[in-house]
Order: sequence, then structure tokens, then C-alpha cells
Amino acid sequence: MSEGDVVKVLVSSCLIGKNCKYNGGNNLSEKLIEFLKGKEVIDVCPEMLAGFGCPRQPVEILNGRAVDKNGADIDEKFRACVELAMQIVKDKNVDLAILQSRSPTCGVNQRYDGTFSKKLIKERGLFAQALINNGYKVIDVEDLDLI
Repeated sequence: MSEGDVVKVLVSSCLIGKNCKYNGGNNLSEKLIEFLKGKEVIDVCPEMLAGFGCPRQPVEILNGRAVDKNGADIDEKFRACVELAMQIVKDKNVDLAILQSRSPTCGVNQRYDGTFSKKLIKERGLFAQALINNGYKVIDVEDLDLI
């Protein structure tokens, strides 16, 4: 797939400057903003869809379950937020999804290991995995130059 083939792009909301990260900030990517010019953009933040709010407790995946930094198991609510995000994507004919690195929902190549020690592992976030399982082309924003 080349850049010219991409018309409709799903992106993590934080990457286009929306303040929806757990800490109240964003991950604005100027490189992504440039790439998106002339394309239809669908932005989504699964955590915000589920009403987690911003700022919020950091969440990581530990032993396959979403837990917050205080140790509360929020796996059910987290998986529900992925389902909400997938409903938005459904029937949109998205050509490409570009998601935020390391996120428990949107991490494509890696995510944090669940110990809140900043250790990264080669596993995907829940939303990234759901997109891939449903046949979407998904890349990490850090791999944007590979298109």
C-alpha cells in the first residue's frame, strides 16, 4: 500500500492533538498531520469513548487483563471501550489505521508490560489487536515513514 492508495485513515485521537491521554495531554504528531492532508480522517480514543475521563489513572495490561496503577481490575470496562471503538470503525471502509505506540489499547508493535515500570514488551494493545483481527491494515505512528 502506498500513500496514494490511502484515502480514509483511522487515527488515535491523541495523535492529532486532542488532549485525551491518561495524563491530560496529547501525542501530537506533525508528521502525521502532514500525511493526513487531503485524506478523510476518523479519530478515536477508546478510553474516552468508555467515559474514563481525562486525566485518568494510567492503565496497563497485566496477565491479559487491564489494570489501573492502583491495581484495580478494569478489564471488562476496557474491553467494552474497544467494542465501542470497533463499532465506530465498522462499515467505514478504512484504508489504514495509525495508532499510538505503547498504549494498552492502541499499541501496535509494543505496549507496557503491566508492571508500571516503563518496561516494554512485544505485544499489541487491545484495540490494535481487534483491528488486525478484523482485517484492517494497522501501523504504529512511529512507522509512518514506512508507507
